[in-house]
Amino acid sequence: MKSDPVDGPASRSQVDYRQSIARLLTLVDHERNKVTGPRQKAIYDLTRMEALLERLGSLQHQVPAVHIAGTKGKGSTAALCDAALNAAGLSTGFYSSPHLHTFRERIRRNSEPISQEGFAALVEGLWPLYEELKSDASVGPLTLFEFLTGMAFQCFAEDRTDVQVIEVGLGGRLDATNVLDAGVCVITSISLDHMAVLGNTIGEIAADKAGIIKAGATVVIAPQSPSALSPILAACQEKEAAPILVGRDVTWEEGRIGTDGQRFTVRGLRGEYELYMPLLGAHQLENAASAVAALEALAGQGIEVPPKAMEIGFERVSWPCRMEVLSRSPLLVADGAHNVYSVQSLLKSLPKYLEYDRLVLVAGFSRDKDVEDMAQALGERTDTVIATASRHPRSMTPAEVAGLFGDSRATVTEALTPADALKMAMDGAGKKDLVLATGSLFLTAEVRESALGIEPEIYPELPTPGSRV
Repeated sequence: MKSDPVDGPASRSQVDYRQSIARLLTLVDHERNKVTGPRQKAIYDLTRMEALLERLGSLQHQVPAVHIAGTKGKGSTAALCDAALNAAGLSTGFYSSPHLHTFRERIRRNSEPISQEGFAALVEGLWPLYEELKSDASVGPLTLFEFLTGMAFQCFAEDRTDVQVIEVGLGGRLDATNVLDAGVCVITSISLDHMAVLGNTIGEIAADKAGIIKAGATVVIAPQSPSALSPILAACQEKEAAPILVGRDVTWEEGRIGTDGQRFTVRGLRGEYELYMPLLGAHQLENAASAVAALEALAGQGIEVPPKAMEIGFERVSWPCRMEVLSRSPLLVADGAHNVYSVQSLLKSLPKYLEYDRLVLVAGFSRDKDVEDMAQALGERTDTVIATASRHPRSMTPAEVAGLFGDSRATVTEALTPADALKMAMDGAGKKDLVLATGSLFLTAEVRESALGIEPEIYPELPTPGSRV
């Protein structure tokens, strides 16, 4: 990673921050490696998190929480909740994953990533406990995600945060975040993803995600297929939790849309809200309604979010690489869609929200996704594909990506890096065309870095798949 712009040598805080990142990269990181076979206790298990938090005084219970699981939309829903809570004058903590450009994005205070100094201090403070647990044969070493989760809980508790918004990393039941006893839970749209870990059917995946539901909680449930809804409602009944069904109990109505955002109305259980948000896509209306339902439900925890705070927060929200417009002539859109459901939602929304002539596709995929079906859906909408690969270890090579479009009508070109692919696409696109980068959040992050001049902080040392080492 390059040093931040400073006069002279890097400051001590910058050095400490870089050292903290180097430490973290020595931990087991399941985000970097494909998980194969059935879920194994040795890989996904709450024992290590419970041991860590017991030593920290169970501080995850010291701050009221909104806990959000789901296949798609959980990050957007969480960001909307966080923005509205912050606009209400409450101090907020927001934990999410993965990050786009920096680890610090995962731990936010009052809607902003924590500082380099704060991040480094958390790593330094928790590292002795990591070493202690590592040497305990009955526990074992924390994974990277577990360590970051512990950092988030410690940060929010030490800062006396009013409320924390916690996004599940993977699944629900055995996710590291599921040490919470949240009074408000949200389950966003469920589709097939991470099947090697969570199960082969929608019902199995939904049952796993419903594992976040705690006794007596209020559970906001986004619109689901019958096979997903059934196990979620069963979990609510078992836990004597109160379900709120978005689409039935809480509804929304589309208003005026544009390339910068959309207006809409949400009818909640406590009121009706006229709202605007800069997030594009019809699916974001569903996420917004889910966020409103969760914010209303917090009243049961003594946390009031006035309608004006929802208006201000939703208007201010930022959640990059979700149908994000990065340039206008030609249009450049980055969207981290990485399963068939999200790709289909994206393709449906593009012509509704944006005007363009041709679609030029910059595509890259991770190996553990349903890449064939994604490529087929994308290939039907374009005549030009530029296949590339991010630095992420799970990325397919440009040649492998190109091979997925062999049966499409599109002309397919390979580019070694997302930066190369972006230049080729923008140079070849007309002023009224749309360049779409999609297929992987890791890919879109690198496209965004190239388009906006952002220095990569993570994995810059890794060769692009298919390159010569």
